[in-house]
Amino acid sequence: MPIPRLPSTATGAEVADALRREGCAVVEMVAPALLDRVRGELQPFIDATPTGPDAFTGRRTRRTGGLIARSPTGRDLVTHPVVLGAVGAVLAHATTFHLHLTQVIAIGPGEPGQPVHRDQWAFDFFPFPQGYEVQCNTIWAMTDFTEENGATRVIPGSHRYEDRREFAYADTEPAEMPAGSVLFYTGALYHGGGANRSSQTRYGLNVTYALSWLRQEENQYLSTPPEIARRLPEPLLRLMGYARGAYALGYVDDMRDPLDALRASSSSTMGLGDLSAATARVRS
Repeated sequence: MPIPRLPSTATGAEVADALRREGCAVVEMVAPALLDRVRGELQPFIDATPTGPDAFTGRRTRRTGGLIARSPTGRDLVTHPVVLGAVGAVLAHATTFHLHLTQVIAIGPGEPGQPVHRDQWAFDFFPFPQGYEVQCNTIWAMTDFTEENGATRVIPGSHRYEDRREFAYADTEPAEMPAGSVLFYTGALYHGGGANRSSQTRYGLNVTYALSWLRQEENQYLSTPPEIARRLPEPLLRLMGYARGAYALGYVDDMRDPLDALRASSSSTMGLGDLSAATARVRS
């Protein structure tokens, strides 16, 4: 089946409907210049990132995270209303969802195709029930995605397939799209990075979201230092995980809201010295 393609006017609900049907969709989302700006902010970090250690991560591929801390412009992509609308609809069966991963995937020339997989296998290969989506993902095309330069390969409809299946590269099709577009796909969709047979690096920004009761692939609390996090807007912080994942998940010490704990001043927060003293009093 062909990959669903939606216009730039598509709503989150329309994207979610395509994802329910085929597990993936391409939307021409923003002007390429916006992605150029994000890439410019991240380029020093990309240049300093080593290539992958194995065939899965890619020995000619650089994977650079920490988008929230490193790219002010990129924060707007993470909270794009169409993206959050689609994610919220796909993952509506759970109380909340949170940011799972931010990563520039720079596939260098000569990189072979990535093994076909499901992203939700990151959760220790847990066999989630068929039809129960735990992730909703995006790949923003920072450069044009073509079959030649390593466009992400997908198998439309495979989010309904049984788990642990194996597929060959030839079973997939390239999600070709111009810069500024977004490939949406669910955590259950079989896919993989394409082989780069061109002379140029293919840049894509992978931003993924998952149910809040599942551990994040990228640790957002350490990837974004507290001194930066305290200056971020509340909706973004909540999305990063500074919120309860459900009724009793993620509170701090005496059932404090995580955001209150983050923003607490040093004078109102018990330091290590105070904690040691309090412990000694209890033991005495």
